[in-house]
Amino acid sequence: MPPIRVSIPSFRSEISSLEKGYTVFKIEVLMNGRQHAIEKRYSEFHALHKMLKKSIKPPEVPSKHVRNWVPKVLEQRRHGLELYLQTIIMENEVLPKIFLDFLNIRHFPSVPKTESCGSFETDSDELSKLTHQPVMHYLRDPYLFPTAHDTFANVVSEGVIHGVFYPDLQPR
Repeated sequence: MPPIRVSIPSFRSEISSLEKGYTVFKIEVLMNGRQHAIEKRYSEFHALHKMLKKSIKPPEVPSKHVRNWVPKVLEQRRHGLELYLQTIIMENEVLPKIFLDFLNIRHFPSVPKTESCGSFETDSDELSKLTHQPVMHYLRDPYLFPTAHDTFANVVSEGVIHGVFYPDLQPR
């Protein structure tokens, strides 16, 4: 089961007075239990295909020249675009950053099938991996070793230390 699931459940036609009508495809993306939906026009799929050809060998994208307003043809295009996205996910171990951007997916190194920290601009793979960094660092434990000017001893810490390490020792 791939960690990213993509489907195109529906499409709708848009009519604009400024340009001729076009079709918008609804893409549902499920990744790590989170789902979001985006809408893309065919021209955006075509632009993605052209850019993907520079880094991977993508499958064929459905034909650009169809009669947009015939419902049966639009349904075939919807199915073809869905298969196109699913094939890219299944055939590539590492998904290109441009593909993840197209699907509005953030780039995390811990997620399989994504580029390691794809959104960071670094020269080496070693630098692009996130590592755990401590937020705070004590040179000494302030609870076990109170400062010299502390007039009151930490009764709770002393009690625990004596109880754990010196159970036979009588309290003061």
